[in-house]
Amino acid sequence: MKKSTNRKGKPYPTQEDEKLPILEEPTLRMRTINKLPAAVADFPYKKFKKIADMVPFSLAEWATILHLSERTLQRYAKENKNFEGIYVDRILQLESLIEMGLETFDTPEAFYGWLKKPKIINGYEIDFSSLSQSQGIQELHDQLGRIQHGVF
Repeated sequence: MKKSTNRKGKPYPTQEDEKLPILEEPTLRMRTINKLPAAVADFPYKKFKKIADMVPFSLAEWATILHLSERTLQRYAKENKNFEGIYVDRILQLESLIEMGLETFDTPEAFYGWLKKPKIINGYEIDFSSLSQSQGIQELHDQLGRIQHGVF
């Protein structure tokens, strides 16, 4: 069989010359999660207490924010019990907000006062009760960023 050539006389490769790639179905590697990240798996009340001590929130306010009863929080304190993942996530979000709030305001009391005062953010009224929702925490976090940059 004669091979085709281009204008310069070089032969074109043919199917016989080329090795065709073998196509294979992609395989999924299934991973089993043996343990949770350390931040979630090991979050005792003592870690929470360090965060809680940064601001003057009452135990009742913390219970409302975390969607727990005061009695449950007291039990966590007494036994230094580990928080479950859903609560750890909320606590870590709040820790970030608190740190940013303390950078923005002179005192924890001033930050607490700002949180307590109703404010309109993106057309919604946001106040202390917004801390019980992830979206509310994010809105307050974003507003603190605007305050820090003078764009509020």
